Amino acid sequence: MQPEQIFTDKVLQTLFPPERANDFFDALFGDASEGAYDIALTFAGYDRHQQTLDFLLNLHERPGRCLACNLTYGLPEVFSRHPVINIKGLVADIGQLLGPEMVCKSWKLGHTEQKGRSLHCIPLRIQLGKGA
Repeated sequence: MQPEQIFTDKVLQTLFPPERANDFFDALFGDASEGAYDIALTFAGYDRHQQTLDFLLNLHERPGRCLACNLTYGLPEVFSRHPVINIKGLVADIGQLLGPEMVCKSWKLGHTEQKGRSLHCIPLRIQLGKGA
């Protein structure tokens, strides 16, 4: 399995479309323009020994908004349950791309990491197992 070849930028945008952030803020606030950040999924790596896939949900500050002023540290818990973000569905879609040899056994969102004033990241780790 070559995850680097599977999880291209185009595939990642299909898995987690840019408009999902607007849908999330629309559901949360009733107005997508109230959101302070856009969300983009990136592939962070594959650990062959641990059999894990790592992704990041990157929160990019929107112009004129303050990402640092928002409560992004509680987001992993919110994201793990929110139907618009749909991490469970995202992991299922990732599993479909792996083929029958590998399955996604479990997943976990890590703590929010501040990478810069205008970028916070939420790690997504997926534990893999042997498939059929």
